Amino acid sequence: MQLPEEPFAQLVALANHSVAVAPGLPQQYDIVPEWTGISFELGGVRLVAPMGQVTEILTLPPYTRLPSVQDWVRGVANVRGRLLPLMDMEAFLGGALDRTRKSHRVLVLEMGEFYSGLIVSSVRGMETFPVDQYSPDMPEGIPDVLKPYIDGAYAQEEGLRAVFSPEKLIQDDRFYNVAA
Repeated sequence: MQLPEEPFAQLVALANHSVAVAPGLPQQYDIVPEWTGISFELGGVRLVAPMGQVTEILTLPPYTRLPSVQDWVRGVANVRGRLLPLMDMEAFLGGALDRTRKSHRVLVLEMGEFYSGLIVSSVRGMETFPVDQYSPDMPEGIPDVLKPYIDGAYAQEEGLRAVFSPEKLIQDDRFYNVAA
């Protein structure tokens, strides 16, 4: 590149040359907001619960059985000095967890004064979905006993992933009737 003799002309030539050889701007992508949830399995159905409603995920801790309670109330566990009621969700829904499986996990819910642990078959981890993939419709294949606790679904490659609503669960009078 040959530069002119005048200083200003040299600057203009350098600027034009820089623009000519500079790479283009990176491709612009639209940022789509995402919804995040905890993926878990319950009764052979893969569900996802809102991330903000699951406080913690635990392996099944040692617990103490309680007398005169429903079969689906496993008992209470001492978790860091707090008594955590443990509810067997499959038994609550009319099924039964395999008692010997080591994949059982506890989803700890803490919403206001409500503090409880839901025992589920397994936890798959965290999943994110674009918010524009949400559908308020009930996905196919959801057992009737689970339908009252489903709050829509997110579309993904494998089909629809049902959203489990802990809020709907704790509003159910059956869930609060723990006495046998």
